[in-house]
Amino acid sequence: MTAGAGVPGVADYSGGVTRRARLVAVAAILLCGAIGVISSTQTWLTVVLDDSAGRALEVPGASAIAVLAPLSLAVLALGGALSIVGRALRYAFGALTVAIAVLLAWMTAHVALALPVSAVSATVTEATGITGESAVSALVDSITPTPWPVVTLVVWVILVAAGVFTLATAHRWRGSGRRYRTDDAPPAAGSAGSRPHDAIDSWDDLSRGEDPTA
Repeated sequence: MTAGAGVPGVADYSGGVTRRARLVAVAAILLCGAIGVISSTQTWLTVVLDDSAGRALEVPGASAIAVLAPLSLAVLALGGALSIVGRALRYAFGALTVAIAVLLAWMTAHVALALPVSAVSATVTEATGITGESAVSALVDSITPTPWPVVTLVVWVILVAAGVFTLATAHRWRGSGRRYRTDDAPPAAGSAGSRPHDAIDSWDDLSRGEDPTA
């Protein structure tokens, strides 16, 4: 017998920890994805041009990293999906979360620390019509970062931790309901008749094209 299996207090505590593990993982991933989307609209860099006017251009996160917004939306989708999928997909989505987080962290760190001309080239080209990395580089006088690249980098580090936490705890998460189970055994024949026909059963009947009122 597993230790604490017959002790209500221990069982309740274990169940609470399991529920909290899923909640923490999903909430952290959703929060990181949401901040990533917000960050993509904020100013990451200010570039001053070496021209007669000395113009200063603001570079949003979506321009500094072209995939920032779509990958942040993908993180949001992964967080939502993790709340309903079965065990096998939890591991797949957890691994995908870690992979996206590492990629975004590397790209964000490169912008935050190296301040590359490539991060501002799209904005400079849009404002001046000048293209080509060497031409844009010659036009740039200075690049100054805002706090957003560093803030976003911290978010991606948290996302890596959330993905690893998902992989470490996914086997203890409980199923999220009959409509979304993919890794549990089907109910034994005749089990549906042992309880009243509820609203979920009616929905399942409609999904199969059956008339629940028949």
